[in-house]
Amino acid sequence: MTPLTVAIIGRPNVGKSTLFNRLAGRRLAIVHDQPGVTRDRRFADGRLGDMALRLVDTAGLEEAPADALETRMRHQTERAMAEADVVLMLIDARTGVTPMDAHFAQVLRESPTPVVLVANKCEGGAGEAGLYESYGLGLGDPVPLSAEHGEGLALLYEALLPHEAALHERQAAAGEAGAPDGADAAGAEALPPDLEARAMAGAEDDAEPEPDDPGRPLNLAIVGRPNTGKSTLVNRLIGDDRLLTGPEAGVTRDSITVDWTHRGRPVRLVDTAGLRRKGRVTDSLEKLSVADTLNAIRLAEVVVLMMDADMVMDRQDLTIARMVVEEGRALVLAVNKWDAAADREATLRRVRDRLETSLAQVRGLPFVTVSALQGRNLDRLMDTVFEMHARWNVRVSTGRLNRWLAGMTGEHPPPMGKHGKRIRLRYMTQAKARPPTFAVFCSRPEDLPDSYVRYLVNGLREAFGFDGVPVRLFLRKSENPYAKG
Repeated sequence: MTPLTVAIIGRPNVGKSTLFNRLAGRRLAIVHDQPGVTRDRRFADGRLGDMALRLVDTAGLEEAPADALETRMRHQTERAMAEADVVLMLIDARTGVTPMDAHFAQVLRESPTPVVLVANKCEGGAGEAGLYESYGLGLGDPVPLSAEHGEGLALLYEALLPHEAALHERQAAAGEAGAPDGADAAGAEALPPDLEARAMAGAEDDAEPEPDDPGRPLNLAIVGRPNTGKSTLVNRLIGDDRLLTGPEAGVTRDSITVDWTHRGRPVRLVDTAGLRRKGRVTDSLEKLSVADTLNAIRLAEVVVLMMDADMVMDRQDLTIARMVVEEGRALVLAVNKWDAAADREATLRRVRDRLETSLAQVRGLPFVTVSALQGRNLDRLMDTVFEMHARWNVRVSTGRLNRWLAGMTGEHPPPMGKHGKRIRLRYMTQAKARPPTFAVFCSRPEDLPDSYVRYLVNGLREAFGFDGVPVRLFLRKSENPYAKG
């Protein structure tokens, strides 16, 4: 059965994200005392007892002018309400019912989506007065709850049971109507249910996945400095205004995951908050956003670094690029706002010069010029993403590696060690892919200079097509079988 889609709404700072994390069973949404932290819709699978839920965290409901950021946030919340099976409207029971609560309760009474009123922050009897006051909102009996402490979840379960039963009745009626040949109601490109669960969980399998597995979602993170067009890119790729955008810098605060299919291949897109220089990050909320972005990079397979064409490859761009490479992720550079670039030739020269001088450790790093706003060159960007993902997954047989190693050492033998004896490279194998990682067994690894290691890494790139992806090479000491004899 399809899980019950539950949208969690309310004015700012009533505990929506705390309840979202509680029902999801893990800390997904950023929680902070500052009002208005959540801006985009965030989805997650959750459970309440034996009830499967599809959770939607939303921005706080606020009245604002038509062109304000808060108004665009409210439009995202209204979409979540329209698509949900049931809405949980949260109020802060300790504060009591505010005029804003009453205003949006009126809006919800006119909505066709059923509503469950939740009086949050009722722990220890502190919200008893607000709980009784909330009966006057005309949304039925409120559910007393403490999302932070997990109190009242059994009452919430009972309140959701009738809505789950109604959903199952609708599904049964739709099943009797019949879908041709058992087709999925979501369409031909719908993901298998286990794939969606694996994507939302963000966990990697213990076994190494096959490089050409077309059913496994590709984890793609979009990162960069603030206001470089990351959310605009995601919206243009999926063909929907799914993410909040605007001229203001720093609109995105949470890392938002969007499941998408590109040419039949499932992709797990992750939009992230902009990364400023470390010295400028002083606000505690921004520190949480940065931590969320760094976690998205660690869980990604390919990372697209968005850069402004008129401020390309500055110090912060290079810092982010090095961070991605050090994490061992495949990296693609996207030079955005190309349609409005002031001097395209100078921008291309700067990118090439910076790649040669400052990112020489990933020789051959690709870059693509795009316009996220106008949708230009996005197919080429995605082709490059899949190409880099394929390189990142390559495995080389041990036989090929050792024949290659013999040729490399024959052409340029290792130098002499500290004791006047030549270092011998005896054996080589690939320890793992994702990123390509190799182990070389030699007589005295501590004496082998870094310049020779770079020679081997560059040779690996040239011989096996590892241009642009991180390559790790570890030296291991060979065991002498006669040492104990």
